[in-house]
Amino acid sequence: MEEQPISMTEGGLQVPDHPLIPFIEGDGIGPDIWKASVRVFDAAVELAYGGRRKICWKEVLAGEKAHAQTGEWLPQATLDAFKTYRIAIKGPLTTPVGGGIRSLNVALRQELDLYACVRPVRWYHGVPSPLLHPERVDMVIFRENTEDIYAGIEYPAGSPEAAKLRDFLIGEMGVKSIRFPDSAAFGIKPVSREGSERLIRSAIAYAIEHQRPSVTLVHKGNIMKYTEGGFKQWGYELAAREFAGQVYTWEQWEKTKAAEGEEAANRAMQVELAQGKILLKDIIADNFLQQILLAPQDFSVVATLNLNGDYISDALAASVGGIGIAPGANINYTTGHAVFEATHGTAPRFAGTDSMNPSSLLLSGVMMLEYMNWKEAAACIVRGLSQAIMRKKVTIDFYRLMPHATLLKTSEFAGEIIKEMQV
Repeated sequence: MEEQPISMTEGGLQVPDHPLIPFIEGDGIGPDIWKASVRVFDAAVELAYGGRRKICWKEVLAGEKAHAQTGEWLPQATLDAFKTYRIAIKGPLTTPVGGGIRSLNVALRQELDLYACVRPVRWYHGVPSPLLHPERVDMVIFRENTEDIYAGIEYPAGSPEAAKLRDFLIGEMGVKSIRFPDSAAFGIKPVSREGSERLIRSAIAYAIEHQRPSVTLVHKGNIMKYTEGGFKQWGYELAAREFAGQVYTWEQWEKTKAAEGEEAANRAMQVELAQGKILLKDIIADNFLQQILLAPQDFSVVATLNLNGDYISDALAASVGGIGIAPGANINYTTGHAVFEATHGTAPRFAGTDSMNPSSLLLSGVMMLEYMNWKEAAACIVRGLSQAIMRKKVTIDFYRLMPHATLLKTSEFAGEIIKEMQV
């Protein structure tokens, strides 16, 4: 069987029948959940395509295993493999203590310019949830990955750099609002039109492709008027310029309301949406965090900046069962590069116990297969996972919360999913 590279053309991602895909098994519980997950991936591909398609897996190193073998946390060979083979998947990685890389995950996103962190959030029947109606949660979060506070431009209090920036802000820029300038640390929040537009463009295109009803821009533009406010305004301008025939915006509604009244504006909006247009709207971030508890059904695709997206992703994950079942991907839709990943930590005290829930990595693999347009294999995994959970055959995290459940090890849970997806 000849291994073949995945390529990107003007027509989009080109995936051969036998693609080579690098993987990082991860630290802590990573090896356990990877061994379980790869069995499920291979079984789903075999079931869906009868041997015509097969993934050729290539292990690459990062994290503790890489450091032990090479002395580096993120070897150049791993970055080269991710660039060459375009799609990769990884388990959780340890954040090194002390100097060097601040976060391996952030380093991968920055190095490969994976500007969109994509997190689908939906509830699986039977999963314990703190919400009365978790079935109303069905969102896909597009979180900007390369700018905002996560750009890492910050200086500690008392450092020469902080003093220099303080003096510049006060002396040259006339800033008067630094309450305690001599003991202040500083962080810089870059938000660009280009960075905002490519993220929002990807979110709108996703909504159109997947026939999602709305895209919501989540921001704190009422306070940060030129960064988060810019994100919002650039989003509306992009929609008007590039998606005029496919999107109806709140700005259009507001103009109609001002000219003809609210009733006429509502009628006009309903006509536009009935024609298949997507609604583009915006909401202040703190209000959004309230509304996802009160009325989550009002949101479908969400586009937001980096820090907001971090809070939102974890809050939504908690509403449908926790981060242990939350998948994630980091994607550059222009180059086609994508890294799919478990979104939880390494849980080192449970390493080697064959006890943890592999669902985050499994569902990240579902995202990967869908991205490759191997949707039949992705559907097999979703069916098997859904049935296993519904039958209450689960790992320890869900077992503790489900009455009359059957406790399974990680490896046994994988076997149960494979059995259920055959039906």
